[in-house]
Amino acid sequence: MTTFVLIHGAWHGGWAWQRVVPSLRAAGHEVHTPTLTGLSDRAHLLTPSVGLSTHVQDIVALIEAYDLRDVVLVGHSYAGQVVTGVAERIPGRAGKRVYLDAFVGDDGDAAIDLLPETVAGHYRESVAGPGFGWLIPVRSLSVLGVSEEADLAWLTPRLTPHPWLAYTEPLRLAGRAESVPAAFIECTGWMRVFRPHAERAEARGWPVHHLATGHEAMVTAPKELADVLLALAAA
Repeated sequence: MTTFVLIHGAWHGGWAWQRVVPSLRAAGHEVHTPTLTGLSDRAHLLTPSVGLSTHVQDIVALIEAYDLRDVVLVGHSYAGQVVTGVAERIPGRAGKRVYLDAFVGDDGDAAIDLLPETVAGHYRESVAGPGFGWLIPVRSLSVLGVSEEADLAWLTPRLTPHPWLAYTEPLRLAGRAESVPAAFIECTGWMRVFRPHAERAEARGWPVHHLATGHEAMVTAPKELADVLLALAAA
């Protein structure tokens, strides 16, 4: 049995994995889908001081509280930063790192600096305006490759603003995370913002898998994503 900890990206919550979880559990695995502080059902905890270190601590605390071992950490998008931070903190409990169309950051990297300049500029403008200087307003789902009306109707009312500090706080690494094997899954059916991170992963010798779907693979291609995660866990 494998233990998966699935970590959602910006604006989402643990609910985002609802279409993936049944396949993993049906295969006999344990699955945790925490919501990061300040998001979704934990939006009441959102303050300007919530950042990347808060979210790393969220996952470290979960793993330690449940005494989880040999965990497959799966981070979507922004949560690639969280996966790296958790693996740095508790490498002895992490069995594998999986970056799902996600940031592959190094020491000193902040998420905002890992985005293409044009995209990062849009983020900064929205934070300075409707984000009141400390929030990232929800991005358009169509930009993220979601087009089906049913998916849009399911996602839209559940998304909440994301703390800006999570994107500006840098990773602080001393090389401990590198002891945990890693893999990358790139979603190729959209504007491919994370293609440079897939290339970085490939250059480091990580297995790189591709899914012909938009950025929200856990919503738009849950079965295909679950199959890749199961294969990675078995490898």
